Amino acid sequence: MAVEVKELLEAGVHFGHLTRKWDPNMAPYVYMERNGIHIINLYKTAAKIDEAGAALSKIAASGRKILFVATKKQAKDIVAEKAGAINMPYITERWPGGMLTNFVTIRKAVKKMAAIDRMKKDGTFNTLSKKERLQVDRLRAKLEKNLGSISDMTRLPGALFVVDIKREHIAIKEAQKLNIPIFAMVDTNSDPRQVDYVIPANDDASKSINKILTHVTGAVSQGLAERKAEKEASAAAKKEAAAPTKAEAPKAEAKKATPVAAEEEE
Repeated sequence: MAVEVKELLEAGVHFGHLTRKWDPNMAPYVYMERNGIHIINLYKTAAKIDEAGAALSKIAASGRKILFVATKKQAKDIVAEKAGAINMPYITERWPGGMLTNFVTIRKAVKKMAAIDRMKKDGTFNTLSKKERLQVDRLRAKLEKNLGSISDMTRLPGALFVVDIKREHIAIKEAQKLNIPIFAMVDTNSDPRQVDYVIPANDDASKSINKILTHVTGAVSQGLAERKAEKEASAAAKKEAAAPTKAEAPKAEAKKATPVAAEEEE
């Protein structure tokens, strides 16, 4: 799905920050200054969305997960909705320190959540005292709030998609340490050198965030569809290879018929 500059313009993707708050490293993506505000070059934004989309599509097609990170108010609900729709993990509450660099511990916390669910199913939960049940319920709610959206992520993600790299600097540092590719919406007040795939865009307006996320998740969805089609084609090929061919079928029948014919001759 090609990105139209007009739709980016209508969504306000071009509005940067005040000129006095800018990061000089964003200069290549700035078109002009208007009323003390930097205006982002939307032609470059459109090209970068296409570039990032192609890379994300490949990662999704390979079977790896893409972790979406956005804890700011304007982006939380959008990211939860868009990432959830394509079954990708996301963090919209506080970033848990060591989420990537100490992934084993995070997985233990997720398993704890599953263990509590098993307790409720097998009746063990009901044998606890009222106070203990309340404590377990509180723990379960806390774990669900912070880690519920990543419960299906059994290994480190193949990529990170971030909205506002200044706010999510801890997530960025952890991904850099582990060489996990970083995709991000980068506003004029941020340093694009921290990101592998830069999408220069207004990361404060919900309309802008929604527009970029729509294109990004669309590309991921395309990659997932390709993976599904490949799996189905592979399964069909295996099935076809296992089944006897038309030429082999009469031979098999002839072999079965031979002893019968011999008996009749006797």
